[in-house]
Amino acid sequence: MSMKWWTAYSSASEPLPFLRKNRKSASILAVLALSVAITGCSMLPSEPEEEDLSAIELPKISEKPKYDVVTKTLETTVQGSGKIMSTQEKQLYFTLEGKRLKKLYIQTGDKVEAGQTIAELDVDDMKKTLRTQTLAFRKTELTMKETLRKKDEMDPIDFEQEMLTFEESRQALVDAQADIDMAVLTAPFSGTIVSVPVQEGASIKAYDTICIVANPSSLVVAASLSKDDLAKVALGMEVRVDINNAGQIKGKIKQFPVPSTDNQNGGNGGNGGGATENLNNYLLIDVTDLPKTVTRGTPLSVTVIVNRKENAVVIPLAALRSIGARNYVQVIESDGSKREVDVEVGQQTSTDAEILNGLTPGQKVVGR
Repeated sequence: MSMKWWTAYSSASEPLPFLRKNRKSASILAVLALSVAITGCSMLPSEPEEEDLSAIELPKISEKPKYDVVTKTLETTVQGSGKIMSTQEKQLYFTLEGKRLKKLYIQTGDKVEAGQTIAELDVDDMKKTLRTQTLAFRKTELTMKETLRKKDEMDPIDFEQEMLTFEESRQALVDAQADIDMAVLTAPFSGTIVSVPVQEGASIKAYDTICIVANPSSLVVAASLSKDDLAKVALGMEVRVDINNAGQIKGKIKQFPVPSTDNQNGGNGGNGGGATENLNNYLLIDVTDLPKTVTRGTPLSVTVIVNRKENAVVIPLAALRSIGARNYVQVIESDGSKREVDVEVGQQTSTDAEILNGLTPGQKVVGR
């Protein structure tokens, strides 16, 4: 039996058997590793595609408004409300205290003539007392006649005392009759009954409003302003009057309201009729011609022109800027650039400001 030995002289081109086997295994492992790597890559999540933002439009920064410097008639006004009232209007009341209303001869809307009976109080107790006093006075008259016959025999002082007592008794009768006469209320002038806040049988206090009578042919515009606005107006100022369903007319202030004070005529007398209306409580407007369709009580509004200037240089208030006592605007130049310009401000309305110095008509300014 022979053996084949590998020696150093063996051919180098042929690898040893065990090396050939290892090389084969390495190749297989390399192939498997590559396959796993490729498979692993296929199992990884796909990367998101980049979003195309080219179609999205970014919002533009809004430009500030631009205004023209113009000239126009600028008016400063104050406003109020009111109604048509009668210049001949009177509150009627009794001056007797604590009587009941026996008879009411009128109602709201009735036309009355001057001297016509309006209402009557129950004064039967006063009439009865007066009859008793009248009978007693007749006895006093008889006594007085006897005293006069004995005048020369009497002490002058005693006689004078008797005369004074007699005169007091007679005056008491006159006063009692006058009180009874005041229990009948009559119309002071011809007109229309516009308010009756009481009913028959009610207990009447002195100066309780029984009714209000007004002359419908003598009308005036009456308005109310706030205390602050009233301080801004003056007699003779022009007024625009807007009357409901009758259009607009022009007028002038002719009378200021009189500060209200509590007096015998002024309150509601506690009868629940509300405060008595009085022309003295209103700003009165003189108008040339009232529309024929208006009547007493027609509501209206008034605009008093406190100040008016023709051809005033004006900008919107939205273009006026202020820092402390400084007033300025941003003016747009012809090349589009902007610069700050100090201005002197005149009168202002709710929308506009008058520029006395610093701007000229035709310029453009930037709003805030």
